[in-house]
Amino acid sequence: MQIGIRLHDMAPGTLARRLETARRQGFCCAHVALSKTVDGFKMSEAEQRLTPEFAAEMKALFASSGQECVLLGCYQQLANPDREALEKTQACYRTHIRFSRWMGARMVGTETPCKTVSFPRPVWESEEAFRLFEDGLRPVLRYAQEQDVLLAVEPVFCDIVSTPERAQRLLDDMRSDHLRIILDGVNLLSNEAALDPGPVIEDAIRRLGDRVALLHMKDFRLVPGERRPVSVACGQGGMRYERLLSFAREKDLPMTVENTAPENAAATREYLEALAAAL
Repeated sequence: MQIGIRLHDMAPGTLARRLETARRQGFCCAHVALSKTVDGFKMSEAEQRLTPEFAAEMKALFASSGQECVLLGCYQQLANPDREALEKTQACYRTHIRFSRWMGARMVGTETPCKTVSFPRPVWESEEAFRLFEDGLRPVLRYAQEQDVLLAVEPVFCDIVSTPERAQRLLDDMRSDHLRIILDGVNLLSNEAALDPGPVIEDAIRRLGDRVALLHMKDFRLVPGERRPVSVACGQGGMRYERLLSFAREKDLPMTVENTAPENAAATREYLEALAAAL
């Protein structure tokens, strides 16, 4: 079973030190968010910073630590009616896509927030928001196809692509083998759905299973009065993992743990491995 971690959840340090710590703690792959793991990196400077030379350095660091970069994050707003701002964001995605290919990352990942954008109807599940995201995504996805790089979207409750049904619609609309899904069971849950997560997880696997490229693994705790549960490390809340783990085994999917701290990361990995061994 391939279990990795977000490098920005490792103890602060250089990228090489974070990778070495992840290796010592038993992780075999990693999620990289450059703005959170590389000192001084700003997304606004991606085009200047993400050079072939830097990619070669990153590739060598991963190779020397015996790990794989399964996800290069580019969690930028693609649903934006401001054309000038959108074009800058799309350029940032193209830069990450090129860099991903150069350094050997398995995919570029994103989400679909709309918190900073005003729509004709300011509702995250509106048709306007969905269409605006698709319009922003299309040229980025075409570029990913040209570069032969996977682009993976993570559905999140209260984002534009918020449910398994909307994620399936996105896949159907885009019709591209280079568009995949990051499945995070907790991120699909409202407070109400968290009372019985099983049906939501099963629906996601049924609708999206063949297009899922990566699992994000975390747990949740309910917060009264909130729309969503709060995320915590695996084993610290109410999530059950048997279905996700059997799905990961069936499809040979990598997974990365989230919401860990340096002192509990290895225990989180061991917890999931023990659950998987008991299936």
